[in-house]
Amino acid sequence: MSAVPTHETARAAAPEPFSPALRRAIAVIMIGASLSFLDSTIVNVALDTVAADLAVPLTDVQWTVTAYLLAFGAVIPVTSWAAQRLGAARLYTVALLVFTLGSACCALSQNIGQLVASRAVQGLGGGAIVPVGTIIWTRMADRAQMARVMSMVGIPIVLAPMIGPTIGGLLVDGAGWQSIFWINIPLGLIGAVLAQRLLPRGGGSDAGPLDVPGLLLAAGGLVGLTYGLADIGTRAGATPRSVGVLVGAAVFLAVFVVRSLRVPHPLLDMRLYANRLFSAAALTMFSLGVALFGGMILLPLYFQIVRGEDVVSTGLLLIPSGVGALAANRLAAPLTDKLGGGTTALLGGVVAAVCTIPFVFLTADTPYPLLATAMAARGAGIGLSLTPVMTSAYRTLPPEKIRDATPQLNVLQRVGGSIGTAVLTIVLSHQLAGRTRPSGRAEAFGTTFAWVIAAAVMAIVPTVLLFVTERAQRASSTSSKEHS
Repeated sequence: MSAVPTHETARAAAPEPFSPALRRAIAVIMIGASLSFLDSTIVNVALDTVAADLAVPLTDVQWTVTAYLLAFGAVIPVTSWAAQRLGAARLYTVALLVFTLGSACCALSQNIGQLVASRAVQGLGGGAIVPVGTIIWTRMADRAQMARVMSMVGIPIVLAPMIGPTIGGLLVDGAGWQSIFWINIPLGLIGAVLAQRLLPRGGGSDAGPLDVPGLLLAAGGLVGLTYGLADIGTRAGATPRSVGVLVGAAVFLAVFVVRSLRVPHPLLDMRLYANRLFSAAALTMFSLGVALFGGMILLPLYFQIVRGEDVVSTGLLLIPSGVGALAANRLAAPLTDKLGGGTTALLGGVVAAVCTIPFVFLTADTPYPLLATAMAARGAGIGLSLTPVMTSAYRTLPPEKIRDATPQLNVLQRVGGSIGTAVLTIVLSHQLAGRTRPSGRAEAFGTTFAWVIAAAVMAIVPTVLLFVTERAQRASSTSSKEHS
């Protein structure tokens, strides 16, 4: 098990500047990562417009979101093997081109069937971009640089849910729903050209045979899990179909885990969880996804349902959350190096939980400056949480294991966010039932935010585990050095 650098070592060594090659890689991969995450949220604001333009029910248009998420989840498990087989830089370029092709097909779609199929193509490319980009970054960075690299990874993750609706609303109002896809094409092509020229080339001939049974089990389980949760969120409640799909998905994933521990060359190395620090970081990543990303769906709905704001105004009102998250994200790397990932993540989790309390007391006329202050503070807690958790997860692993860890951490974060979204959607729907006056609806949102606080407190528990495990490993490492 790899030792974690001590506080003394971290303070004694000045931060290593990024190499020119790493700087180029970060700039190139940020293009694809931003497009991938933004497309998970930017389409939501165009659903009504698409439904009217294509003359189909909103329930049919909702499949454009679901198709993207299903394809996104299905492709993640194979990214580790494909990066070995093709080379990470080559696979990243292919993924970005597939995403761009899917965007063009979306913009040219003449009916809902074409649009849903095109969104699935987009999802196949988008699902591979972030895991493969992270593999490239982490291979090029040393352990002392890992916190700063992970802070760059966190930027599109925390900003996409906040600025996506704003960008989408402006584009739909100004140029039609097709523009939210057309804008991806020049950016995607530029990113692909830069990736081809600037990312480090590397062969992929050392990959073993593809674990086809493992791929079918993992992809089937993740697709079923994503579909079941999306169905619950869309219908604001569980149905026999969604429950059946979720049970089937759980069985697939359980069989995948058991099988992966027994075969010599599994699709994903589940033995990583024998490392206590990685396990604690992975559990924290999942829990933060439930508490933090699930809670992000409520404020846009509050502004629209209770305050009567349009899509563009709602997006602008969400800017303080993004500002707070971005500012804290910049502080997360130096704090992680100084205090450790567990301590910093615990601090961020506590800030996020405490700063959610004001939203429990929402009214129909809560002053916007007060909301903006609370949103910025809560966003800071979110921004302070993610970077240290990812850093702790990667720092404890040898470089050759990072390609197996990356898709697993991406899946945990996505699944956690989906679970949080589904649960909070159900709670909010039940609270809003029968309430037609703005004051009653505001009270419904306040009650739902109490659930967000409960989820945030629950997310602090694995953060404490990460803190304790990290401290124990540091103490063990120091003791070993003193006796050697």
